[in-house]
Amino acid sequence: MGFTIKELETLTGIKAHTIRIWEQRYRFLRPSRTSTNIRTYNNEELKTLLTVALLNKYGYKISRIDGMDAEQRHREVLQLGYDDANQEHLVNELIGCMIDLEATGFTRHIDRYLQRHGLEQTITGLVFRFLEKTGILWQTGRVNPAHEHVVSNIIRQKIIAAIEGLPLADGGSPLLLLLLPEGEFHELGLLYVSYLLRRRGLPVLYIGANTPLKDTLYVANFKKPAFIYMHLTAVHHKPHFQRFLQGLATGAPDVKVLLSGYVALDQPKAVGENIVLLQSLSAVHTYISEI
Repeated sequence: MGFTIKELETLTGIKAHTIRIWEQRYRFLRPSRTSTNIRTYNNEELKTLLTVALLNKYGYKISRIDGMDAEQRHREVLQLGYDDANQEHLVNELIGCMIDLEATGFTRHIDRYLQRHGLEQTITGLVFRFLEKTGILWQTGRVNPAHEHVVSNIIRQKIIAAIEGLPLADGGSPLLLLLLPEGEFHELGLLYVSYLLRRRGLPVLYIGANTPLKDTLYVANFKKPAFIYMHLTAVHHKPHFQRFLQGLATGAPDVKVLLSGYVALDQPKAVGENIVLLQSLSAVHTYISEI
């Protein structure tokens, strides 16, 4: 897999200008070039730069790092005595497993973290940080969809397993309908919201991804939920999404629509009286606690 220098900047946090300087002065990066003389970096070079960036962030001089082989750099990272460094290293390990399609390694990292910290900390402290780094590559199509599907399905299975371990909600509580509108398929955030709601003892009807407006209105009019909840990291067709919201306001005016994820930050202030924008994870927790 070939990465551009801008993609390395996104994944490592190192400016492209700095990467170019390091290439000229040190030996740890040796990109190839395309027929049009554009730098391209392979999987191993990305993993090397992730490690170098982490060591440099925690005080190692680049000249010292340059004198280490890959095994020594790995040992030095493991000896960093900071919680944030360990967390960042684990995110880097997940990225490495993703680009190498190492499903077993990815699963082992997630499982070990789950055993120590539980689902909520795993999702908020590890998975969300991983998705934040890799999300741009997925959305722009720079990573083959197979890579995204492999790791997303692993995370999805872990969330579903945690949901299945929760007791069913008692009757009498307000029903929440969870879905993504037609054309939207990234449901990891929505699944996590489903877990939070179920853990609180609230009844959830999970429809899932790619739900047409007519189907949403059919279920809303049939089941009479108090809330329709959508969590979206991005909207691929904004005009379609706005029409979806308008259709909910017209077809299910008594149902409160909850929006979270990046889409909640991208909405105009006057989006409709029935729409609630939950613009942070803490806002999601607070709102859920008051239902």
